[in-house]
Amino acid sequence: MRTLEQARQTAARLRGLARWPLVVAPMAGGPSTPALVAAAAEAGALGFLAAGYKSAATLDEEIAAVQAVTDRAFGVNVFVPGRPTPDAAALAAYLHTLEAEAAALGAALGPAVWDDDDYAAKLALLRDRPPALVTFTFGCPPPGDVQALQRAGALVGITVTTPEEATLAQRGGADCLCLQGAEAGAHRGHFTTRDAPDQDRPLRSLLAAVRRRTPMPLIAAGGLSGPEDVAAVLAAGATQAQLGTAFLRTGESGAHPAYHAALADPHFTRTAVTRAFSGRRARSLVNAMLRDHPGAPAAYPEINNATRALRAAAAAAGDPDHMSLYAGEGWRRAAPRPVAEVVAHLVSGLPA
Repeated sequence: MRTLEQARQTAARLRGLARWPLVVAPMAGGPSTPALVAAAAEAGALGFLAAGYKSAATLDEEIAAVQAVTDRAFGVNVFVPGRPTPDAAALAAYLHTLEAEAAALGAALGPAVWDDDDYAAKLALLRDRPPALVTFTFGCPPPGDVQALQRAGALVGITVTTPEEATLAQRGGADCLCLQGAEAGAHRGHFTTRDAPDQDRPLRSLLAAVRRRTPMPLIAAGGLSGPEDVAAVLAAGATQAQLGTAFLRTGESGAHPAYHAALADPHFTRTAVTRAFSGRRARSLVNAMLRDHPGAPAAYPEINNATRALRAAAAAAGDPDHMSLYAGEGWRRAAPRPVAEVVAHLVSGLPA
């Protein structure tokens, strides 16, 4: 466990990475481009590359692309690999329900295979070329991995969704915690793919509970969408505020045009948490996939790999009802503006 003085020193170091206490969340699957990360850094926020679903070689290229246009700090987020699903029958039964939809889009489901997301190669890369901050999602990495990154000069953060996960992450050697409230878009950062008690704490409740347990620097994420939200979580004890959905419609975002359009489409009226696309709980705009497949099993990344071709075909056809439209509860306020303007708006309620 870190002492109060160590926590204060780490918080000061974390604040020193950017002009503003604002983090642009890693958004795996395309939205977090090097251009978005670099623009966020130049605007005074801490941008994040999403390492998820990429090879180490692709991540290396993206790190180089960011460094080619800015010398400011940025972070990289890594998925911690889990275990293969123990229920092959449930997985097969669920995929059978998707076959007709895939065929209607001119696609076929891919192999429902487990993989570790090239974890070891990415860790080796980040040890050799450490960014300012490396964060982990979907669990605690082995303590040796945390220590190796810290020795290389990076700060290490772990995404948590409950106070109990926060305690485990603190014991695992993290320098800071990213608190993901239930309002957050995209995948929930749970340490397990299974349902668990108290798994959907609202951000304000989670922040208060974890702040009582530890003096560690806390990055608050989940449903934040405006300057008043940023100011509120900082006043409540967060070291930094993290937003992702607010940047989905920016010009620098890599989100598909149909995804951009869906975020502004009045046809979509709410978000909900689903396993339909990936086998792991994630918050998305409610579309036909969510309505038609409420009982998807916990099988990640097997379902994610199997549905990749279906989702790609839907995007190519401009069919948002079969795309993973991941978004937080504040999605209505996402605006089609440059990253720099979004950053300036979000920090407009903070002291200069």
